[in-house]
Order: sequence, then C-alpha cells, then structure tokens
Amino acid sequence: MAKVTFKPLGARVLIEAIEQAEVTAGGIVLPETAKEKPQQGKVLAAGPGDRNEKGERIVMDVKVGDTVLFAKYSGTEVKMDGKKLLIMRESDLLGIVG
Repeated sequence: MAKVTFKPLGARVLIEAIEQAEVTAGGIVLPETAKEKPQQGKVLAAGPGDRNEKGERIVMDVKVGDTVLFAKYSGTEVKMDGKKLLIMRESDLLGIVG
C-alpha cells in the first residue's frame, strides 16, 4: 500500500482501484478497451466522518486498509504520484469485502 499524504474531508475516502487481470483464465490477453472498469479497491485514506445536527462526529464504517466495492462510475478520479485514485463519499460505497 502506498504512503498517502492526502487527508479526505468529512465522510470521504481515497481508494486505489484493484485492476482487472490482463489475461483471462483461458489465457486470452485483454486489451485496455475490453477491460471492465474496476469496482473494487483498497482504502488508502479516510476522513474523520460527517457531523450530526449536534456537531458530533459520526464514525465511519470503513477504515484504511479495507477492501471495498463501489458502483462502476462512482467517485472522482484523481492522479497522485502517477497513480489513478478515486475520491468518493462513504455513502457511495456498496460494502466491505472480507
């Protein structure tokens, strides 16, 4: 896991997408255009969580190191240290794997 110097705000997380394999189980090499957009990734950084009406923090369910599932076109893609990463709200995540 890469060392991250980015701190998401509120209930946002920074995710490194887990890319699909370039070769299928049958040995067919997939070109970049045929690959599915990643829907699974590892949480690299997490914000402190949103605040409720009283101003108290709402603890997030995800933490750094979790592997998560998300919708195919969710999040905002950013490039940091030459890597494509995603910033998205915790509410855009579908679940934690494992």
